[in-house]
Amino acid sequence: MRFTTLAAAVLAGAVCTAPLAAEVTDQDDSGFVTRDEALVDATPKQVWLALITPSTWWNKAHTWSGDSENLTLRPQAGGCFCERIPEVEDKDRFTLEGSVEHMRVIQSYPESAMRLSGALGPLQSEPVTGVLTIAISKAEEGTRIVWEYHVGGRMRYEVPVIAKAVDGVMSQQLDGLANLLGRVGEEEALENAEDADDADPAAAEDTGDSDADDAGESTDKPDAKADESSAVDDAFGDLSDDG
Repeated sequence: MRFTTLAAAVLAGAVCTAPLAAEVTDQDDSGFVTRDEALVDATPKQVWLALITPSTWWNKAHTWSGDSENLTLRPQAGGCFCERIPEVEDKDRFTLEGSVEHMRVIQSYPESAMRLSGALGPLQSEPVTGVLTIAISKAEEGTRIVWEYHVGGRMRYEVPVIAKAVDGVMSQQLDGLANLLGRVGEEEALENAEDADDADPAAAEDTGDSDADDAGESTDKPDAKADESSAVDDAFGDLSDDG
């Protein structure tokens, strides 16, 4: 699905097809903040080199041209995260190449952090400001990527609806980058999932699990995530939940 599709379809698709759910950490009538993170089996340098090559990981469903190969990112202040719109192949008329600016780099610290400004996707039609901050830090088992997108300003969308949609789309993008680099513990997670599939259904009943138990478990997860996030070595010093 391209950004040129009707906004309603874009929002519906983002909510329904997002493979991950990041966290909308804040929202009110003036905007929202969505945040996600990933631990990858790569060095900060490898993360940085992948990050500045969005053609290798950005979901093509969220491009204007329908092809991620048309994306480029110049990692310097003022640099453009841009997309080339190829000429239309038509033997009967002369066509021209176009382009789109998704975001613009406002801070760049190689192997450490990047901050970009821009309204992504359907937000481009609104007079809003979006700031994406990406922090890269060493972790015991690899490299942690913290991904936060802060949007503010007047918009014609209902904030809870657009926040959830953008949250899903941003998760897709970080998921693409993390999968390219390799998530830490991914193989173990797959093995655990296979073991669960092979387990005797009767054994699951004996555990006494219920919908209420599942709900209780899910409420514990954000707290664990917040504790882990607080240990991130944030290059900008403004990604902590306290800030």
